[in-house]
Amino acid sequence: MSESYDPRRTAVLLVDPFNDFLSEGGKIWPRLQAQAEEVGLLDNLRSAVASAREAGVQVLFVPHRRWEPGDYETWDHPNPTQRSIMKTHSFARGSWGGEFHSDFQPRPGDVVVQEHWGQSGFANTDLDFQLKQHGISHVVLVGLLANTCIESTGRFAMELGYHVTLVRDATAAFRPEMMQAAHELNGPTFAHAILDTGELVAAIEGGKA
Repeated sequence: MSESYDPRRTAVLLVDPFNDFLSEGGKIWPRLQAQAEEVGLLDNLRSAVASAREAGVQVLFVPHRRWEPGDYETWDHPNPTQRSIMKTHSFARGSWGGEFHSDFQPRPGDVVVQEHWGQSGFANTDLDFQLKQHGISHVVLVGLLANTCIESTGRFAMELGYHVTLVRDATAAFRPEMMQAAHELNGPTFAHAILDTGELVAAIEGGKA
């Protein structure tokens, strides 16, 4: 699939780049490590974000809710991930694990949107508003997890009328079958393009002309 991206209308959505996900010593890294290393996740995220910034593509950080004491405890219907966070305190506010990875820090001009409580970066946040204010029509999703927050955010983006791109090797999941579901089974039902990082970088470069 040949794609090109107008940098004035394109945004890279960097989802949940927390130390707990991406760094040695992170609470969730051991579950992701095999798949992350197999696809070259960290290098591909670096390449995708650097290429976007160089081309003038808007970068938005789309973070999960950072856990705080009392979160979810009085809710009627916390989801399985939220129940797990109640026990493990992943992404705890004020902790190292709840900070963004050192290679993925917001820079001037980047946008950090409101934290999402569930899996979609759009639900109960200002992501749609921020994209509209920046004139964005095309969103490229990278980060974590392929079959949860990336998929949910991508589906929501499609429903709102955005052109959606998934990047196979700039995300990861806990098991190979989750990656397969995200990119071979579910992704084609809502995404307009499913690329690898090399294809994405070439498409961004092509859009600068």
